[in-house]
Amino acid sequence: MKKIRVNLGKNSYDILICSNELNKLGPCLKRLDVGKDAIIVTNVSLKKLFGNKIEKLLVASGFDVRFKMVPDGEKAKSEKECLKLLNSISKFDALRRVFIIALGGGVIGDLAGFTASVYKRGIPYIQIPTTLLSQVDSAIGGKTAIDLSAGKNLVGAFYQPKLVFTDILFLKSLPEKELISGLAEIIKYGIIKSPDLFSFIEKNYTKILRYDKKCLQHVVHKCSLIKAGIVEKDEMDNKNVRVVLNLGHTIGHAIEAATNYRKSYNHGQAVALGILSSIYIARKMGLLTEPSSRRIKNVIKNTGLPIKLKNVNLKNILSAQSHDKKFIHGKNRFVLPVRIGKVVVKENIPEALIKESLLQLCIF
Repeated sequence: MKKIRVNLGKNSYDILICSNELNKLGPCLKRLDVGKDAIIVTNVSLKKLFGNKIEKLLVASGFDVRFKMVPDGEKAKSEKECLKLLNSISKFDALRRVFIIALGGGVIGDLAGFTASVYKRGIPYIQIPTTLLSQVDSAIGGKTAIDLSAGKNLVGAFYQPKLVFTDILFLKSLPEKELISGLAEIIKYGIIKSPDLFSFIEKNYTKILRYDKKCLQHVVHKCSLIKAGIVEKDEMDNKNVRVVLNLGHTIGHAIEAATNYRKSYNHGQAVALGILSSIYIARKMGLLTEPSSRRIKNVIKNTGLPIKLKNVNLKNILSAQSHDKKFIHGKNRFVLPVRIGKVVVKENIPEALIKESLLQLCIF
């Protein structure tokens, strides 16, 4: 088991990365002293796969366990589901020491974390990420949120978990599409911070897609280290350090909103298209060389992520993008690569260039 400490003063916590070591979860939680009554927020599929085992392990360590089920997909992050979850917790909570466990991917982590942040002005929560995307990115850093119809993650809070327990074993349950989706965030980390990681993906993506344990542990550990280091420098995303993590997300979130969070494009696929939009803009602005641009395009294509945008109204994407949280004083803000391993933040990108980058994706 590998441990990464996220040093945030009183909000510090550990990321534990392991493979087939769920038996250590109960003792870890006992040492944290987060409470005795665990509310596990998850969905039907994950409960069926892992619920009984996790419940038995926690009960054996002295915890009382309740499951709260939420729908699959982005619709779980609605205000309706959040209020439903809050009311459900309140009925269970009398004279108890309640804490929340988020058992799932980024959607469940966001919903459970935000619910923990607002219930009684904050109760402890634990992240147990079960997707590659959540293990390398969304479970780390304390960004929690729910969606509104106008856009994604518009209601949220910075609220750090008490522990991130990452077991590579969970990834075996993922369909290939979800594993591929997680690769978008890993590619992102390579572009923003690590040429070595990017090269590793180029050389080993076929092994990753075959669920090679060593490769998966390597990329999860590397991305977790990068994310932890960035979060330590900019916990509240107000120092222009953490903003680099938004590479591909400005357009990616807009694509998700424009499709009403249906299954047309999942988060990783939308981010991959957002990265392609960003490299087009960077090339047009003279920031990125053609060889670097080609390497990024090729690795996105080779891993099975989409390189073409279809069946989405461009006006809807542009409208959703205008509601994006990354607007500052009425100016849009894009993270753009200048080489593999380094990005810059640019504001006030002309709408015509943004539209051109999207049109280019339609004819890729």
